[in-house]
Amino acid sequence: MEKRSMDHFAGLDVSVKETSVCIVDETGRIVREVKVASEPEALLAVLKNPAYRFKRIGLEAGPLSQWLYSALAEADLPVICVETRHMRAVLKAQINKTDRNDARGIAQMMRVGLYRPVHVKTLRSQKLRMLLTHRKLLQSKAIAIDNDLRGTLRNFGLKVGVVGKVKFEARIRELVENVPDLAELVEPLLVVRRALREQFVILHRRLLAIVRDDEVCRRLITTPGVGPVVALTYRATVDVPARFRKSKAVGAVFGLTCAKYQSGEIDRSGRISRCGDEMMRVMLYEAAQSMMHSKKWSWLKAWAMQIARRRGMKKAIVALARRLAVIMHRIWVDGTEFRWTREAAVA
Repeated sequence: MEKRSMDHFAGLDVSVKETSVCIVDETGRIVREVKVASEPEALLAVLKNPAYRFKRIGLEAGPLSQWLYSALAEADLPVICVETRHMRAVLKAQINKTDRNDARGIAQMMRVGLYRPVHVKTLRSQKLRMLLTHRKLLQSKAIAIDNDLRGTLRNFGLKVGVVGKVKFEARIRELVENVPDLAELVEPLLVVRRALREQFVILHRRLLAIVRDDEVCRRLITTPGVGPVVALTYRATVDVPARFRKSKAVGAVFGLTCAKYQSGEIDRSGRISRCGDEMMRVMLYEAAQSMMHSKKWSWLKAWAMQIARRRGMKKAIVALARRLAVIMHRIWVDGTEFRWTREAAVA
């Protein structure tokens, strides 16, 4: 009888410069340990060895994981990206934390199937996410400069007052017009603020153009409270809607479901878990707030207002944010638009 070749499992502990690789067989015996550069070519030189028949190769979700995952997947290797918190919880049992021991632990996790995989975003979603992140960064830095100018000038009795973004610079110049030494200190910040605002507008226009040309985003925007930024963030974060078997599962992935603690006689539900994508969670919360304060009525707002009357506005907004995530997924999968009346939604 022909002897069956043994399955192998690998664990990759990735750092910026080097990656520790541990390969074990199906009995748990370490076959090879090596440290290589954190480059696809260096990893493939080890993992494409015909002596190994890999069943699973694990690496932790991190800064380089998307790049390395894509390269290994393209080489037809059974690579799995593992959720960071889950991996840390398993590896915490080790007495000595080293890159070598972590690689060993990841390899054993792959062997026994003790892991929680995460979705690695497509290249398009990664680029959209980059656009959203850079846009938000420019916006936050410009706001920080505005707040700093308001605060520092107030120390000299110069009050900016209520003024819009467009007239802000003119107002600052007006205040320091007769104080030359303050004008010299303020000028560099105004120059940087102007550059930040200009580049923010460029990225925002780029975002609007993408949303305008994207059929999914156009349908998501039909949902009350959801604008172009929320729609594109949702598009980039969900990436592949088919990875959710049920639309109701989306809320948990964004950390909008209650954390549960059950032990013996104790069984309680706490606040929302706040796990998952923070940017998407904040966007959904802001969309829910926008809907609650909007004058436009819908069956969804009526549902949220009933919760607000029973349990308070904050809990109603969280519940609405969670339901928005579910509805937007359903809209995406079904190829439909938001139905404003309960009868249309049921139909």
